[in-house]
This record gives sequence, C-alpha cells and structure tokens, in this order.
Amino acid sequence: MATLIAYEDASPSADAELLKKACHGWGTDEKAVISILGHRNATQRKLIRQAYQEIYQEDLVKRLEHELSGHLERAVYRWNLDPADRDAVLANVALRNANRDHKVIIELAFTLSPEELFAVKCAYQCRYKRSLEEDIASHTSSELRKLLVGLVSIHRYQGNEVNLKLANSESNILRSAIEEKAFNHEEILRIITTRSKPQLMATLNCYKDEHGCSITKHLKDDRADEYTETLRTTIRCMINPIKYFEKVIRNAIKKSGTNEDALTRVIVTRAEKDLKEIMEQYYKRNSVPLDKAVAKETSGDYKRFLLTLLGKED
Repeated sequence: MATLIAYEDASPSADAELLKKACHGWGTDEKAVISILGHRNATQRKLIRQAYQEIYQEDLVKRLEHELSGHLERAVYRWNLDPADRDAVLANVALRNANRDHKVIIELAFTLSPEELFAVKCAYQCRYKRSLEEDIASHTSSELRKLLVGLVSIHRYQGNEVNLKLANSESNILRSAIEEKAFNHEEILRIITTRSKPQLMATLNCYKDEHGCSITKHLKDDRADEYTETLRTTIRCMINPIKYFEKVIRNAIKKSGTNEDALTRVIVTRAEKDLKEIMEQYYKRNSVPLDKAVAKETSGDYKRFLLTLLGKED
C-alpha cells in the first residue's frame, strides 16, 4: 500500500499559482513546496506541471531545480518527474556512479511490469539519445554485462502459468552449476534473465525443497565477487521486493554517514506503491518505526519532505 496522502480535490492551476508564489521573491518557501507536492499523486503532479507551463511559460521542474538545493532539490526533482522518466534518470545516474551500484537496474527488471520497463527504456532513449542496454553494456563487462543487459532486454511473460516439471529440471541445472562454482554459467544467466517471475519462483522453491537451502545462501560462498553479489541481489529482489527494499533503506541509514541517494530513491519510487509494507517490514526487522529512523538521520526541509511522503508530517 502507498504511504502518500494525496488531496484529491486539489486544483492544478491553483497549485501552480501557489508554487509560483513560493518561488517568488528573495527566498523560496520550501515548506509551501513540500506541502503542495508532497500531497499530490503522479497524475496530479503532471497536471500541475502542465498548468504551470501554460500560465507562466516556464518549466516547473527547472524552476524548482533553481530554487532548491542539496538533498531536498534532488528528492523534489525526482518526485516531480513522470515515473518512467524518473526511472530513466535513476538508471543513468547509477550507471555513471563510480561506486558501481547496479541495484537500480535490478529494481527496474523485477519491480516493473514489462510494459512499465518498456516505457522506461523509451524515456531513457528520448532523454539520453542512447538505449539503456547500450549504456549498461558500456559501463560493465563480461558476465556482469550479460546479466544486466539480459535483465532489461527481455519482455517477460506476465501470466501465472507455471511448468513444475521445468521448474524441477532447471533447479537441478542451477544446483549443478553452483556445485561446480560456475556462478557465471550460461544456463544460470539464461534461467534468471528469461523466465517469468512465477516460473522463477517455482524453480527457486524446488531448489530449496530439494537441497534444504536457498540458492542465495549457496551463492554467498563467493560474495566478494561483484558478479556473484549482483546475482544474489537480483534473486533477492525478485523473491521478496519488500524485504529487499527494507534492506536497501536499512543499509542506507545504519552505516556511518547516511546514503541519501539510496534513501531518497526508495521513498520517492515506492511512496505511491508499497512503501507502507516496507515500513512495516522495517519495524519488524529493526523494532524502530521507519519515520523515526529517517527523522534521526536527516534534517531540515529534506527531512520534512521525506516524512511527508512517508505519510508522517514533521
């Protein structure tokens, strides 16, 4: 369930006028910006951008980029984009990041429908004049390239049909490759990058039933390897996105120095989808409400904006 509290009777033109007023004068009224945009869903935000353009002949996103700064600016910027365009931006930023974190690519592959992923790829090509696959390939190599390009290239079957005989057969193929420490085996890549999510789940359940251990535990034997760790992350995201995102947030705020990019990414992209379940999982795992943890690790208007998207006013 979503955490966003959207005001359904809001007027796009009235919101545009209030945002113009918030950006007018010597100082920006960040609280007004947060109060408006933090309570509007994706459709409403698009209508506000259109109204702002029509009334003032100006791009609202660019205006807010100019008026805001720091972590708040990046969070509001990403919140304001259409979801597909936002995901395209997040993917591009991740690919250019020196830390080589491929979680965004994995999230696109396993939390979006084939149609949504296609929309992201179109938005990426429109914005950057290159394909997403092209940029993934140019920033990765060898088996990691095959895995990540494969994840976003396929149009997965979306139905619920499962072939249990195939699941059992492919679970044995996975086990044989892992026993040989052949984590980059082409059959592993084929199964992970082409099978539907229900079929993959059936295969991984067969694996666990047959061998008494999840495949991610067996892949943990070679955790230092970047490819193997990315493969583990891929499987974890596919099996349970809620637990996956909870861990992304936990890692973002538990280490010395908050990872604001990761924290912002999860809250902004999940606020209209399943952030409530992620919050519940966080509390179950850490015995601390997520909004309290976020409030402790952030400050100022950035904190206020994140808490608003979490459905918790500062």
